[in-house]
Amino acid sequence: MTRRAVALVSGSVQGVGYRWFVRGRAEAAGLAGSATNLPDGRVEVVLEGPDAAVDAVLADLQGPRAPGAVTRVDVRDEPVEGSTGFTTA
Repeated sequence: MTRRAVALVSGSVQGVGYRWFVRGRAEAAGLAGSATNLPDGRVEVVLEGPDAAVDAVLADLQGPRAPGAVTRVDVRDEPVEGSTGFTTA
């Protein structure tokens, strides 16, 4: 099945290459989506694709290879949109 997950990542995650890390993991897993800096210092990560691949990248968001210092990841599922490609903003 296909899944779309939105994760709000808190901690020291801006200005440390975090969005590019997420992009690399998502593209390697064949996922679409985005990684966006939010004004409050969090990063919003949107991942869309096969369930297992989304789960794997979600686990990497606060894994030992993630740059910065992640303190919290809040995830919610949304309806699949059929997104393609991965963007950072």
